[in-house]
Amino acid sequence: MDNYFIADQFSLLSKLMDIHGENSFKARSYSAAAFNIEKLPEQLIHLPPEKIASLKGIGESAAKKITEIIETGKLQALDEIISITPLGVIEMLNIKGIGPKKISTIWKEMDIESIGELLYACNENRLLLFKGFGAKTQQNVQEAIEFYFQNQGSFLYSEIEAIFPSVKAFLEKCFGETNVQVTGSYRRQLLTIDELEFVLFSTKEPVKKAFQTTVPPELLEETENSLFYKLKNGLKLRLYIESTKTCERQFLTTGSALFTNSFLEKFPKTDFTGTEVDIFSNAGLNYIPPFLRESSNIINQAQNKILFNTIQLTDIRGIIHSHSNWSDGSNTIEEMAKACIDKGYEYLVISDHSKAAAYAGGLSEQKIQEQHRYIDELNDTFSPFKIFKSIECDILGDGNMDYSNTILATFDLVIASVHSNLKMTEEKAMMRLIRAIENPYTTILGHPTGRLLVSRNGYPNDHKKIIDSCAEQQVVIELNAHPRRLDVDWQWIPYAMEKNILLSIDPDAHTTEGFNDCRYGVLAAQKGGLTKENNLSSFSLIEFEAFLSKRKKTKKI
Repeated sequence: MDNYFIADQFSLLSKLMDIHGENSFKARSYSAAAFNIEKLPEQLIHLPPEKIASLKGIGESAAKKITEIIETGKLQALDEIISITPLGVIEMLNIKGIGPKKISTIWKEMDIESIGELLYACNENRLLLFKGFGAKTQQNVQEAIEFYFQNQGSFLYSEIEAIFPSVKAFLEKCFGETNVQVTGSYRRQLLTIDELEFVLFSTKEPVKKAFQTTVPPELLEETENSLFYKLKNGLKLRLYIESTKTCERQFLTTGSALFTNSFLEKFPKTDFTGTEVDIFSNAGLNYIPPFLRESSNIINQAQNKILFNTIQLTDIRGIIHSHSNWSDGSNTIEEMAKACIDKGYEYLVISDHSKAAAYAGGLSEQKIQEQHRYIDELNDTFSPFKIFKSIECDILGDGNMDYSNTILATFDLVIASVHSNLKMTEEKAMMRLIRAIENPYTTILGHPTGRLLVSRNGYPNDHKKIIDSCAEQQVVIELNAHPRRLDVDWQWIPYAMEKNILLSIDPDAHTTEGFNDCRYGVLAAQKGGLTKENNLSSFSLIEFEAFLSKRKKTKKI
């Protein structure tokens, strides 16, 4: 225990007191004590208590706490305030550009309790709605959080996708294009990725030499046939070194352990001399794309000659779930419609936030009427392209919707989502979700677990019961395509398709650039085997209108 450790205790106590809005004089005195402790020429642990109190810049109160830390190894006042502070709020202190005062606003006024939630709020321009948070501050916070996450070692697929081309290009430049094969979790399109993997047809020494740059990456592990590096941006890079050019190593390291072990048990005499297509063909199987190589069940399907006709990005015909500058989006509805037309989409569903989401500029009943008149005018201008009137309606704590059914009836469709009070038991979560699903005006259940990948677990629920209820009530389940959500999880897609209900790949776009997130929803959906026929946003405009009309007649609304 050195002076730096003791100073850190005082510094953290001071910051947490500021976050909680406690006595500002005491908070400043503890901050000053931390500063002075770091500058001391001698270690406090070696001094008697009476001398500590006499040190310059160390008062009697601070001296008692220093003695407490030295004798017990902890500080009770700090432990007490930590116990009433969400861990995610404390973690925010690691983010450059936001001090205790701003963190207090983020927590108490924005109701945000984790760094991941804060990043998502930046993506939705939500910080701009609060005093002290301008556009520049929001941008700086977003960049600082992204840098922080990169150095934690776990990346979103979209983040790896941005890095992947440069890493692959470097390897191909060093070893030749035909001597580099991508493999592992990135090739399998996992939603989050801890390391990027390649097979290199080379020997170890040339590979090690290639990485001896002016700022060489850290070599974490070296085995007979592999090298494991940590790059400067925090990404881990695993390189399998093979002298013989076959697809064996790529095949064995692409699929999950469950898939690969099951395959080798069924086909122990697998011939790896050809291509991967040859491997499956020789085994009497339809080709299994890398993104489906997760379970043994997929092998059985391939044996039964089931075709894997999974959805493609070109199958998306319209944008469902988007936010304009009427709530927390950046663009006007007109700008979003024009962007859709430019991208070849047939329709746009505007679903701004409901009134309970005051933090996101949720719409009052009066604003809804104004927006609907505006959409009518735009539809006259943009025909045959069509803008649909929707709302992302908050599911309240008791499971009721944020508007009366009279108001909900004015929309073409309603997306029901949970945004508040996310800390709840499964029983509470199920009550809220089921009640919302049973509302006759709920068309789509939005991001069903509320999760934010690598930063916030979703609230607990019974997925099968949710899917069963949606099947009974003819409610579509959203696959929110934002790369930090990708919610519902792809693993529940097969069961949803078995129950013959629709999913909808929706970008939850808050800018026109957000439409591009449909790509990540498609990649996730492919892992679950979703087909375009089972995806609502793949419906043509005529099919979409027919779906809405039929549903209203069936529900008698």
